[in-house]
Amino acid sequence: MPVTTLALRDDQIGRPGEEEAMSRSVTAHSLGGPRLEPEPPSAKAQQKARALGLTSATGLVVGSVVGTGVFAMPAVLADAGTSSIAVLGVIALGAMLLAAMFGQLTKRIPNSDGGLCAYARHEFGDFAGYLTGWCYWIQAWAGNAAIVAAWVFYVDALFGIKPSGIGNWGIALSGLWIPALINLAGVRHMAWFQNLTVVLKFLPLLFVGVVGWFFVSKANFGAFNASGGSLYSAIGIAAGVALFSFIGMEVAAVTARRVKNPQVNVGRASRLGTAASAILYLAVSAAVMGLVPHHQLVNNTAPFVTAFGTIFTHGAWAGKLVAALAVVSGIGALNGWTLVTAEVSRAAAQDGLFPRAFAWNDRKHTAWFGVLTAALLPSLLMLWSYTTAAGLTVFTDLVDLTVVTVAIPYLFSACAQLAYLVSRRRRVQGRQLIRDLVIAGAGVLFSMWVAFAAGYQSVYQALILVLAGVVIYAFIKAHREDTGQVTTPVDAGAES
Repeated sequence: MPVTTLALRDDQIGRPGEEEAMSRSVTAHSLGGPRLEPEPPSAKAQQKARALGLTSATGLVVGSVVGTGVFAMPAVLADAGTSSIAVLGVIALGAMLLAAMFGQLTKRIPNSDGGLCAYARHEFGDFAGYLTGWCYWIQAWAGNAAIVAAWVFYVDALFGIKPSGIGNWGIALSGLWIPALINLAGVRHMAWFQNLTVVLKFLPLLFVGVVGWFFVSKANFGAFNASGGSLYSAIGIAAGVALFSFIGMEVAAVTARRVKNPQVNVGRASRLGTAASAILYLAVSAAVMGLVPHHQLVNNTAPFVTAFGTIFTHGAWAGKLVAALAVVSGIGALNGWTLVTAEVSRAAAQDGLFPRAFAWNDRKHTAWFGVLTAALLPSLLMLWSYTTAAGLTVFTDLVDLTVVTVAIPYLFSACAQLAYLVSRRRRVQGRQLIRDLVIAGAGVLFSMWVAFAAGYQSVYQALILVLAGVVIYAFIKAHREDTGQVTTPVDAGAES
């Protein structure tokens, strides 16, 4: 399957100094809350900003969706049994519906730069926009922790080491802070490294997804339900890692400002990129489950190394090669998501919905505080993870936490579309209305089901983080009132 790499050069992105120069006046923002408005960009700056056509935007989606998690996914799916392939297919269908919905929202909502946060803010106000951005930001850096957990497995396989939990934490730190340093070096260096790692990432996946099928044995596939519990428990095991693997399908909507003709191309790129990723996931996961005997695949922290060992029976070099490619591509995935994490918090800070520090830029226009935070928080999370769990459990626990927190922004987006469709503002009628209601309704149910399937422990952890965000918003709102960014509520009177 051909994959288009995306070259994010400085001349494609546009210079932040031209595009994001902020005026000193505070004006009413079209999404319902005031923000610092940018000065009107020049025609040249607009042309630079809208540099991503359909092909490049689709490549961006595929490159964001297919991360390092795929290198650990077959082992988690094997723990559930072959039923996990069907679960992966259902999750892929749900992801396709969400991708279509993001295209509809981008087409309908003006000034939807920022994607999910903008949708919620437009329909439900500042607090909903903040909460959506807060949850998406949490899933971004928690997702980095999950990515680096899978990355550590392949570092261990490459060098043949079996470090302790603290030793793995030391390896994870390098995986988190090297991308942070690359991002701090500037967009040009980050983009060059990203393009290289995207190519290296897809080489072993495409090889297994095509050539691997010639070496598959039916005897290697496990039972339909191998979880040891009910079929629903098996579905829950597979659902978490399956949805985690599709996180990133919304990046075309998040970067709508960079896309040419976003009202059309955001939806198309989201659907095409998600569909291409789904085909790759299904082909690769099923192939690995047929290449590696079930008892060897369950709890295997580097399943692709074992799969390549089956294809090249007398070549230990093949396993080392795929481990090396997975290590390099993992750094690339962390490199890209470090940028996404920093940009999500910067956009919210510029809207006055995040602490102002996240909007601080250096001379290279890098949100340096956001980049440092995007490395520091998962570093602390990994320290806690490695002192409380081990092996593949570290990865699956982090995946479940990420899934729950990303399900909240997905739910807000689906509800934003649903609120529009059931209101008198809608402009769609007849079959088109029925189609859109089905997509929005499916998005609501899908988001709620995924959060529930992730497990109670992950829901409790996510709830604590969400409630902490509510406390932080209280201070943000008070500051916005003091600076005149929002209207101060009229109280009945002071307490006696």
